[in-house]
Amino acid sequence: MEDTETKPETGLDPSNWDDIKRLGHQMIDDMVDYLKNIGEANVFTAVPKSVKKEFEKPIPTEPGDIFEIYNDFKQHILPYHGGNIHPKYFAWVQGTGTPMGALADLLAGVINSNATMGDQSSLYVDRQVINWCKELLNYPATGSGILVSGGSIANITALIVARNTIIVNSKNAGVYAAPGKLTAYCSAETHNCVNKAAEVIGMGGDNLRKIPVNEHFEIDIEALKSKIAEDKAAGFIPFCIVGNAGTVNTGAIDPIDALLKIARAEKIWLHIDGAFGALAKLVPAYQERLKSLEEADSVAFDLHKWMYVQYEVGCVLFKDAAAHRAAFANAVNYLTAHERGLSAGPDTISNYGMELSRGFKALKVWMSLREHGIDKYAAMISQNIDQAFYLGSEIAKRPSLELLTPVTMNIVCYRYNPGGLDDDQLNVLNKELLMRTHEAAVAAPSSTVLNGKYAIRVAITNHRTRRRHLDEMIAGTIEIGDVLMKEYEAKLFRFDFLTQ
Repeated sequence: MEDTETKPETGLDPSNWDDIKRLGHQMIDDMVDYLKNIGEANVFTAVPKSVKKEFEKPIPTEPGDIFEIYNDFKQHILPYHGGNIHPKYFAWVQGTGTPMGALADLLAGVINSNATMGDQSSLYVDRQVINWCKELLNYPATGSGILVSGGSIANITALIVARNTIIVNSKNAGVYAAPGKLTAYCSAETHNCVNKAAEVIGMGGDNLRKIPVNEHFEIDIEALKSKIAEDKAAGFIPFCIVGNAGTVNTGAIDPIDALLKIARAEKIWLHIDGAFGALAKLVPAYQERLKSLEEADSVAFDLHKWMYVQYEVGCVLFKDAAAHRAAFANAVNYLTAHERGLSAGPDTISNYGMELSRGFKALKVWMSLREHGIDKYAAMISQNIDQAFYLGSEIAKRPSLELLTPVTMNIVCYRYNPGGLDDDQLNVLNKELLMRTHEAAVAAPSSTVLNGKYAIRVAITNHRTRRRHLDEMIAGTIEIGDVLMKEYEAKLFRFDFLTQ
């Protein structure tokens, strides 16, 4: 080994700080201009094969030029992003982000906090943001919560706390602590992440009961009651009901009042997956219907959806703060709190969730809420809902378009239906139509299947969307659909070529 006393020492800071400053200024200028003009860009551009090849190169062994690296970003990455910052992006349920949120991520990256422990500013900001989240939903101030990556981890976290609270000693003994197999209940429209949560906590997906829905895609309350009674008679142990405040397919809201009554009568946990819909509680028209969120044992929702904050940040709140902490807290000597110094400060966030290492995700929420104020966010959510109802009414005016379910919040499901075709043919037709809509950059909706019918699904959680963008999507749908029908008549398009 080389003599360690004479070996030169090095680091990863730049040799020329002025270059970093120059590059940073260039990045800010470029990205501000890009966002300012985002509506003029394509909502979707497929990644060319030549660009994909760029990401097959081996790991570099020598230092690279920072300006060349940034140029590669602009050439090979920026033009082919997912599109959710664009005003005509309506796929899945993805928020748009804001310029201030992007700058907040830059600041968080510079200070690079492990924002889970220690007497540092990030923990105090995190605690304030959790308190603000409770205020958003009028949730009990005595409750607790944690910021997580998104709804999937929020729902898993909730089911862990539910299991550990309802089943004594399950924290140590797992599901084996229960005197029978655990069961939980949700509607058939519930997001797949709840099924994953059932798998993760050891209950197993087979024991997550998918209850049928009514004609409004809401959980069937009588079917739920019947299934719980049937399971109890068979020796199963019901421990949790998962309700929906805005289903991913249609935006349906389960009857939370009724779910709450059942949960209290059966002495089991009520968790609400409100990934995007919980925040509709800020809109007066939905406050009464969502009021029972305040009584649920836990509520999950995403701030990177209908709060338009940069990815990634979700939240899960718990009515019983002690139960929340008890589910995760463990005494270990290397995390012992001290009276002063870096080891003082708030309770470590790892006592409330799985992670001991995580970034300063609260900062972008804190800065964004301070920039706009909650009234502006309520107005934006209301605007998106109004836009969805506008889209539904415009679709209903077009003879060749069919609304597949009434609009209830911010999701619209429709299809192109010129008449004379059966559902199987329409399914193939609309799948091809959707793909061509993306390829032509007309708009970026997604899809789902409702009662066997392939639907073009529009989810509006976009603060940049205007009614004209929806008009353009309608016009594009009809235009592409008409072209497809002409191709079919000319035998250029078949109704069987897309079938599996």
